[in-house]
Amino acid sequence: MNESVLDALKAAYGWETDQIKHRRFGSGHIHKTYLLTVDGQVYILQEFNDKVFSLPERISGNLAYLMEQFDPGQLPFALPMPVTNREGSFFTRLDGGLFRLFPFVSGITRDAIDQRGQAKIAAEAFARFIQVFLPADARQLKDTIPHFHDLEKRYRQFDTALLHPKVSLDRATKEMIDFYREKSELVDKYLYYRSQLPLRVTHNDTKINNLIFAENLERVNALIDLDTIMAGFVFFDFGDLVRTVACTRDESSMEWDSIDVDMVKYEGLLEGFYTVLAGEIGSEELESLPFGGEMMTLIMGVRFLTDHLNRNVYYQVQYPEQNLHRAQNQAALLDALIGKRAAINALEEKLRNELSL
Repeated sequence: MNESVLDALKAAYGWETDQIKHRRFGSGHIHKTYLLTVDGQVYILQEFNDKVFSLPERISGNLAYLMEQFDPGQLPFALPMPVTNREGSFFTRLDGGLFRLFPFVSGITRDAIDQRGQAKIAAEAFARFIQVFLPADARQLKDTIPHFHDLEKRYRQFDTALLHPKVSLDRATKEMIDFYREKSELVDKYLYYRSQLPLRVTHNDTKINNLIFAENLERVNALIDLDTIMAGFVFFDFGDLVRTVACTRDESSMEWDSIDVDMVKYEGLLEGFYTVLAGEIGSEELESLPFGGEMMTLIMGVRFLTDHLNRNVYYQVQYPEQNLHRAQNQAALLDALIGKRAAINALEEKLRNELSL
């Protein structure tokens, strides 16, 4: 970070000091992030990527609306909102870049978790976020990434890519095309839920590394990365947790035969959502949660395959077939989830009995 940015920061936030230290921080792939210390006060500074999020004003509007609705005492963890500059804005244009500042929350982030209890704690945190904003009107939120979790739209993009594929359709690609075409019945179920369930304020990117845990991993200190907060369905947030937490391999793995559902972690995730939201949302919303695991896995697989057919124009790849391999990975997980529907239904029944639902 050059001196001109630091000088502009001081002017933007009214800092009358030369005691500013900074260093790169974290491993995020979208925004450049720095740890900033100003006269002993610690902040997170992000250089915002407005190529990925091309509508930053929608993010500002959404967060401003949530701050109007939100009492920090309602959550047992922090929900760090951007610090406004001297003009009252969340975003500051500095030296050609777009920046924003957050309060620093201590703790650790993880890309994966090992235990059922940790899965439950993570699920409870995301479920409590939904719970706190149940009274809010989700329709007041603007889409920061239009059609982000719209399965119908993603299948239309898939069909369009199939009309004029930019790669040769080898055997592996054809197998994946057939696989995802056969799973289009899940689009009908998505459309049914979309017509029946209420929109909620949802996080929409429920990765484990969007939680800051205490050092002992026994509680959550903060829920972060609020750029994707939009109107959505509860099963979106549960489903992405299942996809990224309950899989026995990460989404880059090519060990197809080792990709399965970790039912111990799945039970922790389901218990976390049920414990917080049972009695707070409708019974059909609760029953939709397992569908979320299948849907979010399907939508990512379709997106990976579509990008492969378009010759990798969206996702970064290290080699030409990587998006195809990612689609194969998600196909293996989706097959595993479908194969365990009976076991998942039994977990739901057990939780309903324990909670007297």
